[in-house]
Amino acid sequence: MESLSQIKKPIAQELKAFNKFFNSVAKSNVALLDVIMKYILKAKGKQMRPMVVLYSARLLGHINETTYRAATLIELLHTATLVHDDVVDDSHKRRGMFSINALWKNKIAVLVGDYLLSRGMLTALESKDYELLEIVSRAVKDMSEGELLQMEKARKLDIDESIYFEIIQKKTASLLASSFGAGAASVSSDSAQIEKIRQIGEWAGIAFQIKDDLFDYQKINFTGKPSGTDIKEKKMTLPLIYTLNKISTGEKRKIIRVMKKRNLNSSDIASVMEKVNGSGGIEYANKKMLEYKEKAINMLNEFPENEAREALKTIIDYSVNRQK
Repeated sequence: MESLSQIKKPIAQELKAFNKFFNSVAKSNVALLDVIMKYILKAKGKQMRPMVVLYSARLLGHINETTYRAATLIELLHTATLVHDDVVDDSHKRRGMFSINALWKNKIAVLVGDYLLSRGMLTALESKDYELLEIVSRAVKDMSEGELLQMEKARKLDIDESIYFEIIQKKTASLLASSFGAGAASVSSDSAQIEKIRQIGEWAGIAFQIKDDLFDYQKINFTGKPSGTDIKEKKMTLPLIYTLNKISTGEKRKIIRVMKKRNLNSSDIASVMEKVNGSGGIEYANKKMLEYKEKAINMLNEFPENEAREALKTIIDYSVNRQK
């Protein structure tokens, strides 16, 4: 499997141009905000979403200034959601570095997230990129709804498979879908083509999230055992939902009783993980992940063969084969 650094090579110059544009947009005259923005820029991740925007644009046309604005809009939105997520989750680490709320407290972190969102919206409005604004605003709405739906269902632990897919389509897949769609919209006005490319991103995003679900049963913590973080946080992931639907009513009640405990200990987590592993939950989730990946790849194959199409296929492959 190609690494992300190899996938970046054909668009290295364009990524450099995007980074320059993003840095100029993120700059602020407020000293505190500028310090925080510089810190955020230092902690940038794999840049998978800007790559998706650039390659989606190249799939249909030529990368241009609108493409850089589309990638910037997506990255500002993504960064804002991460900053807000760390506040909601009371998380003090992000990509091995201290989170904004850990260093500057919650109030400042919330305001920084708001600034990032508004900066993105203004960037689109100033250039009259109304379609990009619509694509990204839809993702903001979906992500908020998905997070709230997950919280509502976590209280009762009554998520079935259809609700699970609704949650991850909104909470996770919508952002990747908007990356694909925004890239296409930056070079084309063909709404059918843009929607088709957005749909590819949605299916790829669903596969990406199922991979994250599976990590919880594979990532090894310091004790040498799978981490079980999702179980600890009472998240109803696909392997667990499948298991609850397969086992007897008595066993199901037992697992839900364990999951509803205020503080789960390591033996509680181990008992749930053992049941999931024994019921075929891991295999089922893996099968579903590959189904969504194939749906995305098959639709992508309907576009003419070129470097961008192959790069997007490689990114989709990477999302389900990654090790972290």
